[in-house]
Amino acid sequence: HLPLRRAMIPFGPWLRIHTRLSWGGLADLHLLDDRQYRSPQPCPKPGRAGSAMIENCAARLDPAATLLGARQERWLEAGLAASQARWNVLGQQTLMAQADARRGPGEMYYSDGWDGYPAARRRLLAWLDERKPANPVVIGGDVHSYWVCDLKPDFDDPRSPVVASEFVSTSISSLPPPEDRIRIALEEEPHIRYATGERRGYVRFEITPRRLTADLRAIGDARDRATGIETLKTFVVEDGRPGPQPA
Repeated sequence: HLPLRRAMIPFGPWLRIHTRLSWGGLADLHLLDDRQYRSPQPCPKPGRAGSAMIENCAARLDPAATLLGARQERWLEAGLAASQARWNVLGQQTLMAQADARRGPGEMYYSDGWDGYPAARRRLLAWLDERKPANPVVIGGDVHSYWVCDLKPDFDDPRSPVVASEFVSTSISSLPPPEDRIRIALEEEPHIRYATGERRGYVRFEITPRRLTADLRAIGDARDRATGIETLKTFVVEDGRPGPQPA
């Protein structure tokens, strides 16, 4: 239900919507599709195909599982390797950082995002660590809440390096997940710099050769046409220094 380029006309059941846009030497925007080509979601609930909070799920750790599909993974790596831009922005559909929603012992993850495919996520983040394309920044949505995160190949190892920055926008009108679930993830995961679903809004970016600035913009009341808007938080990513920092 959105306008697409002529090159994206479906071929049989396939609709190739992943693409790449460039702003000169400033930024390459790699737009990904993590819906069409992914492996089935692990440990679905009875009568459902996925989109569940899962625990004790061995299938989640399948090293062959993929969220992007093998061909799109290779396409992304080739584009990042060839990029001459100062910034490489990966636009995708959900939250990439690990977000454990169980307090204390044990773990609970949402299967619909990258937490359902940790081996695929580690492949990508380890590749970023090895090949070091310029200033990778991941942006996403879908989870109806703000998230600002450090991205690391191994989220459970404090020595694992930060290789990219992540910003996830909340929704304008859709309701958020339980705030307690978000707060637990904040407590459990030190790589999560900020997260909340209490406000509706969007994220505004300004990119210059020296830094990326992200303003988390929040409206007062989604039910009020005349509602006001404010900047809830601002983070910056400096050129050559992965990881968001409070402004």
